[in-house]
Amino acid sequence: MAFDIKPIDPATRAFFAGVVSGIDLTRRLSDEEVAAIHAGMDRFGMLVFHSQKLDDESQLAFSRQLGPLETATGDIAAPEDRRIGMDLNDISNLDKHGKVVARDDRRRLFGLGNQLWHSDSSFKEVPAKYSLLSARQIPPSGGNTEFADMRAAYDALDEATRREIHDLVCVHSQIFSRGILGFDEFTEAERQKWAPVRQRLVRRHPTTGRLSLYLASHAGGIEGWPVPEARAFLRDLTEHATQRPFVYAHVWKPWDLVMWDNRVTMHRARRYDPNEVRDMRRTTLTNEVSSLEQAP
Repeated sequence: MAFDIKPIDPATRAFFAGVVSGIDLTRRLSDEEVAAIHAGMDRFGMLVFHSQKLDDESQLAFSRQLGPLETATGDIAAPEDRRIGMDLNDISNLDKHGKVVARDDRRRLFGLGNQLWHSDSSFKEVPAKYSLLSARQIPPSGGNTEFADMRAAYDALDEATRREIHDLVCVHSQIFSRGILGFDEFTEAERQKWAPVRQRLVRRHPTTGRLSLYLASHAGGIEGWPVPEARAFLRDLTEHATQRPFVYAHVWKPWDLVMWDNRVTMHRARRYDPNEVRDMRRTTLTNEVSSLEQAP
């Protein structure tokens, strides 16, 4: 089967979410295949690869062919408590012994922030470019992931709002996003680690030139605005950006790999039975430069 990328929903959402066929990600890709994946990401914002039986090493090898990786520093587990290395993000409900964590476990409660709309690593000065999430074991039901197209959301704004937001800068922090859920038990070291960072509210894609909203539950303020007004406005923008016409919901199958561009999408995980295993591994490419260095 030849390499091909088609829209998942050609009838109503041909511009967002593509499914890739004719490729085996467990082997080293050709330069042409790598270029085609980047082109597919530029077009669709996210890609789905089915039946990719990746282990940690092959996932890392594939990811590194696409660009430099960031270190996994977004979770709350101490390095000695992690079950996998720092090059991979452990998106699971398992401890280092492979056991399902308790419902009130601090790591699980922190991880519930993934159920809020967000963009990976927007709380870092240099945020994420691509995220690549591999489904190793999934629960019998629930646990889907929803993705929202921030390019289409920007295009649908009225002209006055586009002018208003064009040069705005937001402050992002995981302290804020977890606080939305009532999780505020952070150590002083964690508060310093996740001190607020500045990100543009509007970003221009460096290849396509398209403008998009850059939103996340981590965004807790807008520079120069009163906090209540900023948070109300960011909530309005998020409600606008996550309308159903802009959203694709991925129903996971074992060994799916889903890849998305954090510069032009938001995503959120959906609920599932906390007693069931959900084992996902994420590699993340760094954007290499701050959003502030890429003027819209």
